Amino acid sequence: MPLFFLIPLFTGLATGYLSKKCSDELAYLTGVFTIISLVVSLVLAPWQIQLMLLIVVVITTNKLLRENDKNYTQISRK
Repeated sequence: MPLFFLIPLFTGLATGYLSKKCSDELAYLTGVFTIISLVVSLVLAPWQIQLMLLIVVVITTNKLLRENDKNYTQISRK
């Protein structure tokens, strides 16, 4: 499994850390670079990792939807 996706991932994490330490204008620029590098890292990731992330997102989304639906029904009954 090629690990090329780790290069933009660690670069994005490093710039994300630096953006918290920088001034306002530079923080915005490093924040944009962080987001771009994390997206590139996800695109370059092997399909196994992409599938694992997709499963995690689907499971957490279903949990949040169920909790939100329970809260909505409790509020509407009152």
